[in-house]
Amino acid sequence: MPLRIATASLAGCFGCHMSLLDIDERLFELLPLVEFDRSPLTDLKTCGPCDVGLVEGGVCNAENVEVLRAFRKQCRILVAVGACAINGGLPAQRNHLSLAAVLHETYQASSGLAGGGIPNDAELPLPLEQVHPLHEVVRIDYFLPGCPPSAEVFWTFLSDLLAGREPHLPTRLIHYD
Repeated sequence: MPLRIATASLAGCFGCHMSLLDIDERLFELLPLVEFDRSPLTDLKTCGPCDVGLVEGGVCNAENVEVLRAFRKQCRILVAVGACAINGGLPAQRNHLSLAAVLHETYQASSGLAGGGIPNDAELPLPLEQVHPLHEVVRIDYFLPGCPPSAEVFWTFLSDLLAGREPHLPTRLIHYD
């Protein structure tokens, strides 16, 4: 049976997904061994039962909370991928300010806005007061550090899982000077 993998991107830049694709030619080795569920590779928007869920980005709004909780329910193993997922990353830089101050500065006080108003539409997800790392919302099984994690980190992690080994990332892959 192939390893069923799903991915999700929350509040981040999508760079972690791009780094996964940087496995390059080794993707051809990986493809017979895995099946992708929700992912940009499949364009599926919902996640069925999966062996591994890879989630990048922090949690910054109510929709992120819903997606992450639903993802956790469907994934046997859930992996926080990258700095935004692990510690909030760049999106969390707003955490030292109140949400009201951020919205005011963004939509009302910035130059070049013509009568700007803070968006208030039922279709928009409700922003959270703070950006949260994934582990503050759901249980996370593994963390892949980096901004983004290197293709070698993804390859090593997935190779270990496929071989039935406990994933282990050598220090050389997660040491940043």
